Amino acid sequence: MPETPYKSLFQPFRLGHLTLKNRIISTSHAPAYAENGMPMERYQRYHEEKAAGGLSLTMFGGASSVSLDSPPSFGQLNLASDDIVPHLRAFSDRIHAHDVGLMCQLSHAGRRTRPTSGNWLPTIAPSPIREPAHGAIPKLLEHSDIRRVVEDYSAAAQRCLDGGIDGVELLASGHLIGQFWSPLSNQRSDEYGGSFENRIRFGLEVLEGIRARIPDEFVISLRLSVNEFIDGGISEDEGIAIAKAYAESGLLDCLNVSGGANWTKAGVAETVPSMAFPSGRFIELAGKVRRAVQLPVMHAAGIADLATANFAIAEGHVDLVGMTRAHIADPHLVQKHLAGQDDAIRPCVGAGYCIDRIYRGGDALCLHNAVTGREKILSHSIRKAPQKRKIVIVGAGPAGLEAARICAERGHNVVIFEAQSQPGGQVNYIARTPWRSNMIGIPRWQYDQCKALGADFRFNVFAEKSDILDEHPDVVLLANGGMPESGMIDGAEQFGFSIWDVMSGEVAPNGNVLVYDETGSQSGPSCAEFIAGCENTKVDLITPDRMIAENVGVTNHAIHLRNLHQMDVKLLPDLRLKSINREGTELKAVFVHEYSGKTQTRCYHQIIVEAGTVPNDDLFDSLKHRSENNGALDYNAALNNQEQPSLLKVDGANGKYALFRIGDAVSDRGLHAAVLDSHRLCQSI
Repeated sequence: MPETPYKSLFQPFRLGHLTLKNRIISTSHAPAYAENGMPMERYQRYHEEKAAGGLSLTMFGGASSVSLDSPPSFGQLNLASDDIVPHLRAFSDRIHAHDVGLMCQLSHAGRRTRPTSGNWLPTIAPSPIREPAHGAIPKLLEHSDIRRVVEDYSAAAQRCLDGGIDGVELLASGHLIGQFWSPLSNQRSDEYGGSFENRIRFGLEVLEGIRARIPDEFVISLRLSVNEFIDGGISEDEGIAIAKAYAESGLLDCLNVSGGANWTKAGVAETVPSMAFPSGRFIELAGKVRRAVQLPVMHAAGIADLATANFAIAEGHVDLVGMTRAHIADPHLVQKHLAGQDDAIRPCVGAGYCIDRIYRGGDALCLHNAVTGREKILSHSIRKAPQKRKIVIVGAGPAGLEAARICAERGHNVVIFEAQSQPGGQVNYIARTPWRSNMIGIPRWQYDQCKALGADFRFNVFAEKSDILDEHPDVVLLANGGMPESGMIDGAEQFGFSIWDVMSGEVAPNGNVLVYDETGSQSGPSCAEFIAGCENTKVDLITPDRMIAENVGVTNHAIHLRNLHQMDVKLLPDLRLKSINREGTELKAVFVHEYSGKTQTRCYHQIIVEAGTVPNDDLFDSLKHRSENNGALDYNAALNNQEQPSLLKVDGANGKYALFRIGDAVSDRGLHAAVLDSHRLCQSI
């Protein structure tokens, strides 16, 4: 037993033919790294990093398609083709080299996808009932379709076996198998509808087809939502009855328990719970299932720390703990813990950036770990630099802190100037919204790492050119961010406040308040929620976009809408603010409708304008002409993990330095872009 306080978590476990070295796993998900439906090098490296990091089982291929009429809606793998088998063999070799098990999730999405993608075949479902999240109106599943899909599942499992994969998991929650279970999606009157026994029949036939084709030692798991938390859906009692029926069939090796109705937009936020929900939200639900069945039980939703994971095992709620997003944040978390380096574990704060990107057609990226998903170019392990340099950084927001951390890990002498009294930058404002308070964990971790590595912080210093040059730097990194933009709004600079004014506490919200949002990000709704929580306020949230928070992904968007509606914030899209004027004690806001062109006037006591930021250029302009590179970044070097050419010429002792900007000091692109700027520049300094 390794030296750890989490004894239960680090006990080995037997799952089918697999002996797992601990109870920590990464559950199935689709990071959208597939290339033409195949798990190529990027996909494999992403999972290999976790395997090298010390977990016992990594599951891949979230909702991998088993049939031609189950097109990927968010970059899933294609298990309907033999072309995948060689890639699976390479994949399994990579993972097994680290003494880690490998499983793949199989699914027919049924109605939970779009017919206007892939092969443009109609979606299918037990009944032709529209699915809210994707909008598909499916074709009624005929008996010939049922026989075909059952065979497709077994063929896909065979491909996994041929590829050296240790087992498969069937995704039931919200997908075709689960669509047969729920009365909300199954209104059939034949042998597949109506009674409990009829509704669970299809899933059992799928399992029977797989077991008839593959060896008994091949592991099969079933992932199910035991409570859909929606009127008329699967209740807790029925969910447990379903779990029990499948367990007693003798066709399964384990159950993977979660909750929520992932076929509604609000339900997705519950199924993949963010920081708005308690940690390990479905642990007790999983425990009820475990006590009802004679099978191992996994939990796959929202456990981000080892203490909670150990609790789930020690108290008998589960046998295996999914820490999937925790491994996206830090794939080496197990290895670091066992080495006594818990403080070095980068925390998952539950921001939901990873899953939200997928649902918007992007790939899964961690909000504050720029390496995850980029393992081919960037590295989670920072190497010492061949030459020690003096690095001066201006700004201790996420960009500056990440740059300082990496430079300090490489052995450089790092000085950071920060105008505020504490690190964090705009994250300090974000975290004032109660349900987003976990965000403060990002700069706190970065700062603690920097201090442990010996970085020298100078707070309450508004750095000027002389402050920087007095340090005789080899490299100057400007992470001093930007200032709030007032947009193209007449009177905004005179009569409008910024979100920073409110969230910093400098301006106290009062009366009838307008939050006008041109960015479609989380800033506007977060500010509106904060103001609505203050006394004596009434809030309108208005945007020229077609919807509030248009650029926010589903798991966060759903929480914002829930909170805003509960707090009676008035939501008005399609209105562009043109001017602000004072009339007596009120401010008159004039809007133009984006589509009709009609104008309207509304009156407020306060107006908050969110239009992004513009860079603080003054310091950069004062420094760039004396720098070796005139402040320019060599893009080819940055994108190919190469040292910036200008670094070959610098010598701080002789007044020669290279100058670079990162994060919002370049342009307003969000937190992930800020830490990515820092990582790909600094890992080669």
